Amino acid sequence: MIRRKGFDEGLDELRAVLREMGAHVSKALDQAIECLQTQNTELAQQVVKNDASLNTLEENILDMGSKLIITQQPVAKDLRRIIVAFKISSDLERMGDLALDIAKVTLRLEGQQIMKTLVDIPHMASIVKEMIDDAITSYLDENTDLAYKMAKEDDRVDSMYSNMISDLYAFMVEKPAEASQAMLQLLVGRYIERIGDHATNIGESTVYLVTGERPDLNQ
Repeated sequence: MIRRKGFDEGLDELRAVLREMGAHVSKALDQAIECLQTQNTELAQQVVKNDASLNTLEENILDMGSKLIITQQPVAKDLRRIIVAFKISSDLERMGDLALDIAKVTLRLEGQQIMKTLVDIPHMASIVKEMIDDAITSYLDENTDLAYKMAKEDDRVDSMYSNMISDLYAFMVEKPAEASQAMLQLLVGRYIERIGDHATNIGESTVYLVTGERPDLNQ
């Protein structure tokens, strides 16, 4: 009974750190899109600087989970809870890296005027931000319905990114002098699309936690 209490307390700590990582990623994405829209290089530099704290949180998850495995020797679903926490922390850390990459695009633009209005990028980011929140909630609540919902949202983001590619290539044909900036926008779209994929990975991890089987929600 004492050991079970210790495991549950340790698991609650793991969940709290994962919740903190999710909030960090969500904020980083918000700030990265804001600094791109406003060409705020100071905010972009702050996003880059803050990424180190996300890496620290991932290390904390690995340390806490490893300690739980050694001291509590969990089995079956309890062990899956820790393994899934490792995987989710890795996905969140990578999502943070992608938000950082978006901020770096702002720094590369060096205050240039945005020649093509950003429409698809903020819309995609809004959907993906909701996916991040849903991903963390799906894990914390062990909600597989929410996990499968994210797969549908991911399809929307993929479709928007595909349309964005066609739109920006047409723009480059019309205005070849702006091709370099258009390519940077394509990179941002790709980064957002990849964040969505990682959020869907968390949904897959949730399904694995609950059922013991891992579906492919990124098909």
